Amino acid sequence: MTEDTDASGDQQTLRPRFAGRLVLASASPRRSELLKQIGVRFEVCVSNVAEEADEASLEPHEVAAEHARDKALKVAARMPGRLVLGADTVVVLDGRPLGKPADRDEARAMLRSLSGCEHEVITAVALAADEGEGPAVVAEDHVVTQVCFRKLSEAEIEAYVASGEPMDKAGGYGIQGLGAILVHEIRGCYFNVVGLPLSRTWEILREVWGTLPAGTWGSGGEVVGGRGTLADR
Repeated sequence: MTEDTDASGDQQTLRPRFAGRLVLASASPRRSELLKQIGVRFEVCVSNVAEEADEASLEPHEVAAEHARDKALKVAARMPGRLVLGADTVVVLDGRPLGKPADRDEARAMLRSLSGCEHEVITAVALAADEGEGPAVVAEDHVVTQVCFRKLSEAEIEAYVASGEPMDKAGGYGIQGLGAILVHEIRGCYFNVVGLPLSRTWEILREVWGTLPAGTWGSGGEVVGGRGTLADR
């Protein structure tokens, strides 16, 4: 929040630093549902950013952070004065990021590699805005959750791949869906694995907003501008 003053220097009413509701720079239906769950009012504007971070030279959390920043900055450039949230999730096994499987054979291979093992899920979030001097990141962070798969049989892997659920998800599974039966335990934030660490995201929003502006609290979100393919993570 910022303070307005009149010509005499007397303090007037507080006004929000950013106009309007939060903008979610993501086509992910899971992230939209998670924001609705905590009552944040928002609009969706898909960034359509190509995720091209150099995975060979960056740590996995740096890859996620770069993608989250790119998404937020691209939308912020199109919507001056608005606060934009970008996020990106990566699944990491033995230091190696696992993306979305290209086909069913790759999905099977991913699930075999995860079977009986522990891996990390990292989600980076970035808030960006154009406050008159071009888009810039105003806050960012990442959260790590440890996930342990139980030992999977070949029949279970085949059945899960046949369901189609692995095909549009990083790591080839969705813990919020049928993939829940693959997971033995997690340590850390469950919502982080779904695609958005709600507690940390809320903390960052409060840090930037201070006091929530009118119209940012309630249920529901809507799409404004841009269309993209819906993807879970």
